[in-house]
Formats: sequence, C-alpha cells, structure tokens
Amino acid sequence: MTANEQTDNEQAANEEIVEQTDVEVTVEDVVEATVAEHVPVVDVERAIEAILMIADEPQSMVSIATAMSVPVKAVKQAIENLVNDYNGVNGGVERGFELREVGGGWRLYVRESYDHVVADFVLTQNPTKLSQAALETLAVIAYKQPISRGQIAQIRAVNVDSVVRTLLSRGLITEVSSDAETGAILYGTSDLLLQQLGINSLDELPLISPLLPDGQEGFDVDAS
Repeated sequence: MTANEQTDNEQAANEEIVEQTDVEVTVEDVVEATVAEHVPVVDVERAIEAILMIADEPQSMVSIATAMSVPVKAVKQAIENLVNDYNGVNGGVERGFELREVGGGWRLYVRESYDHVVADFVLTQNPTKLSQAALETLAVIAYKQPISRGQIAQIRAVNVDSVVRTLLSRGLITEVSSDAETGAILYGTSDLLLQQLGINSLDELPLISPLLPDGQEGFDVDAS
C-alpha cells in the first residue's frame, strides 16, 4: 500500500467517525432504549385497564408509567385510545363506563346515563344494613361535605377507605369535586340518601351540636 493510499484510508475513517459523532442522542432516547431492553413487552392499554380496575383514586400518567416502566408518552397515547374506545368513537360501541380525568388523574366511572341502573341494582342486591362504622362515616360526610377521605379519617381517627368504597357502591355518597391544591377527591351525599331518609334537602337534617359533648368536636357549627 502506497503512502497516498494509506492517507486516503485514514481520511475516510476520520470522516466516518465525524459523521457518527454528529448523530444527536438525548437522555430520553437512552432511557427508553434501556427500558425496552430490560422490561418485558406489555400491552399498555390492557395494563392500564388492569391498574385502573383496582385503583381507589385517580392515577396520574406519571404514576401509571412508573408502575409499568414505560414512557409517559406511551401511556398518554394509550389513554387517548381507551377514551375513544369507551366513548364509541370511529363507529365503536359506547360502553356503560367511561375513562375520566379528575384531579389530575384518570379513573374508570359509570357513565352518567347508567347511574339510575346502578342505583337500582345496589338497592335490590345489597339490602343489608350499614355497619356502625359506615353510619358514622356517612354522618361525617353529610354534615361536613364536601370533604376528602383524609379529612374524614382525621375526624374519625381511623382509616376510612373501605367504608367510603361501601358508601359509594351503595350510591349513598358521590364524588362532587376535587381539592384545587391537593387534587384529593371531595365527597358529598347523593339524592338517593335524601330519598332513604325521607327528606327534601340537607337543611332538614337535625342539628349535630346538641349530640356532641362540647357542641363542636371536629364540626364547624353555625353560631346562629
């Protein structure tokens, strides 16, 4: 090999190295490549359905992505697909439930047009009496609404997650809004509860202050 040929080969090799160096690689590319290499392939849409089926609170895209070890953008696209699927977009069948964003997270809900069906089912299939814990929790919600689970637990000094789920399943309480600062779901009583109590509005509830030792104890009592 002549000196000129060797020089030409070295120059070509250097040009190839420069071309490879010009390729832009971002941190996101490295992370996604690592995830793809070490994590089994999952059906993102089906996995999201499984997570939301057992979730008590709305789940953010970041928390879902973290649990599944997939990129947030993949979760975002999957949620958009599920929303369209459940809503019957593009000729599909509208489901009796929907995927709704509440308080910065996503959760499965009964579609509003089927609320009355669920309420009737709950009344006919679950005629058993409420436990003492459920009655106490229901009273706290009735007098303090709108109120979050955390606030209820603080008043009752016990965990109320399962009791709140029971009251929701019976249709006696409902999710009315979410806290602007924390994103926590705020609960209130439903029209069904008024029907069960035989009253027209919450104003007809008896005063709580005479029943409490100091007339207050965790409740904001109107001075009037």
